[in-house]
Amino acid sequence: QVQLVESGGGLVQPGGSLRLSCAASGINFNDYMMGWYRQAPGKRRELVASIISGGSTDYAGSVKGRFTISRDNAKNTVYLQMNSLKPEDTAVYYCKASLWSNIAYWGQGTQVTVAS
Repeated sequence: QVQLVESGGGLVQPGGSLRLSCAASGINFNDYMMGWYRQAPGKRRELVASIISGGSTDYAGSVKGRFTISRDNAKNTVYLQMNSLKPEDTAVYYCKASLWSNIAYWGQGTQVTVAS
């Protein structure tokens, strides 16, 4: 059974930092591209950042320079370090594991709220 379990969300003031974690089980983690997505109320889910097994990364323009995605293949875990948070970063953040074009698993999401 595949499970992706996110943690680390919460309430933070503008300019603050949070680190999200996503622990994967039931998959060969090394084979999967891992990504963080977010969905704000009334908006479509969007890609925030992704990372392949070898470590190459990609970021949405709105978070580039503020967020860092990383993975620990030994721990089957992917992280999202979020710095200089803005109110517009408020959303539910989801972890996704992807293999080829037709296999994808999602976590349940973790709420991030940026407010003073």
